[in-house]
Amino acid sequence: QVQLVESGGGLVQAGGSLRLSCAASGSTISSYSMAWFRQAPGKEREFVAGIMWRGGSTLYADSVKGRFTISRDNDKNTVSLQMNSLKSEDTAVYYCTADPRRLGIFYDDREYEYWGQGTQVTVSS
Repeated sequence: QVQLVESGGGLVQAGGSLRLSCAASGSTISSYSMAWFRQAPGKEREFVAGIMWRGGSTLYADSVKGRFTISRDNDKNTVSLQMNSLKSEDTAVYYCTADPRRLGIFYDDREYEYWGQGTQVTVSS
């Protein structure tokens, strides 16, 4: 069983940056694919970025490509999301998630087994 705890959310002006972190406990996540999803008020949860268990391959939603960077530190059992050039439409609750099956990175949130509680990101315009 893996527990995931997100941190780093907050309020930032448009054009600013935030760095989200996801700390895992209960098991090592070095063999897990990891991803970030987000959910804005009144909208469905959507894929933001993912990283393979080996850490070499990443995948991004078109809406964040070139602005967000996902990374992982398997020694520290953490995953991060660096968010630059933030826009008001990036406002959402951001969730860290893990998939232990080592099949790849998926856009569908139903493919992921473990979830954090989420951290709020608010971008003011």
